Amino acid sequence: MRALFEARLTNAAFGDPGLLVDFRDERRALLFDLGDIGGLPPRKLMRLSHVFVTHAHMDHFAGFDHLLAVVLGRKPKLALIGGPGFIDQVEHKLRAYTWNVVYRYDELVLDVLEVGMNGRADCARFSSRTNFVRESIVSLELQGDVVYDEPTFRVRARYVDHDVPCLAYAIEEKAHVNVAKDRLAALGVGTGAWLAELKHAVLRGAPDDTAIDLRWRDSAGEHAATRAVGELRHLILDTVRGQRIGYATDLRYTEANERTLRELFADVDVLFIESVFLDEDAEHGARKNHLTAGQAGRIARLARARSVQPFHFSPRYEGRESELVAELERAWRG
Repeated sequence: MRALFEARLTNAAFGDPGLLVDFRDERRALLFDLGDIGGLPPRKLMRLSHVFVTHAHMDHFAGFDHLLAVVLGRKPKLALIGGPGFIDQVEHKLRAYTWNVVYRYDELVLDVLEVGMNGRADCARFSSRTNFVRESIVSLELQGDVVYDEPTFRVRARYVDHDVPCLAYAIEEKAHVNVAKDRLAALGVGTGAWLAELKHAVLRGAPDDTAIDLRWRDSAGEHAATRAVGELRHLILDTVRGQRIGYATDLRYTEANERTLRELFADVDVLFIESVFLDEDAEHGARKNHLTAGQAGRIARLARARSVQPFHFSPRYEGRESELVAELERAWRG
């Protein structure tokens, strides 16, 4: 089964936290956290449509400047999502620069969503056309813990305690659509980006007369055709449960945090979770408001995570990475 997206950490386990979620059949990606993103090439950053920030500590937000430098004048829009005070934090970043020549560039619009702790969110817009002056704020009511929603996937977020409010995220493919390859061959067309468009149309219940532009390439060259969804619907074999990914970093080990993550990450296919310290240093971890590898593994077991990938290791364990991984896996497997 080919999942909608592919996720990988932006840095090695001892580097700044961050998760890149790349869409397999689209030139698009999501980014979770904005620390050191220097290892991501500009072509990857240009694919970003949304950036989700857990909180504004430097190792989670200092990369904003680098991202802005890459996309300015090259990308028309970008959405950023964060927690309390996030709109002000983005505005202060933007106001730190002089924009007297920005009119020479194509317009860049930043839509910034600030997720409140009361079930509501505020949204502000910053445009390079107005030198990134805050233009408006609209208050929205969230649907439960969903902070972003599209026909094919959604992003959920809940707050955990890190001595400051910190967002943990779950990325969910709503359903996975399988294509009957023999029916595709019988139709005489090849695979291409149009298949993703067809899947999206079927999942959102598009009318049968909705047009799909088919473009594909084979040994005979490039081909193009237009067919209606009704003509192509028979290519869809079935729909199954979609992929689910969890991302949690920077939180203390408490019953409330454990309960929140157990609910948010229930049955995730892969859980990316911080494992900063060893259990032998649990008291130090509590003072720093971070998880140990054992605590992260226990959360993963309670959430019934199918696989776990630890990260955000403390530099005190340089050369001892295997101990952190082993401790997490012991706790996860029970």
